[in-house]
Amino acid sequence: MITQLEKLFNDQIRPALAQHGGNVEIVDVDNDILYVRFFGGCQGCSSSKATLKGGIEQLIKQNYPEIKEVIDVTDHEKGTNAYM
Repeated sequence: MITQLEKLFNDQIRPALAQHGGNVEIVDVDNDILYVRFFGGCQGCSSSKATLKGGIEQLIKQNYPEIKEVIDVTDHEKGTNAYM
């Protein structure tokens, strides 16, 4: 499952985030929940929650309906270069 998700991230999600100096990594998939961590321009960005729920999570659910939720485990307090 993670290999398939990585392909989707590489093909569609990461290029969009890279336009703003950001990136995202898959941390784990457990009990139909995908855990991700933002970094770069996404770590600490005020729009990261909208990006997660309105973009990434919707795309994941369209392609992998077995994934019920995507959870951000990023420590956004430590972001130093967020895109605004």
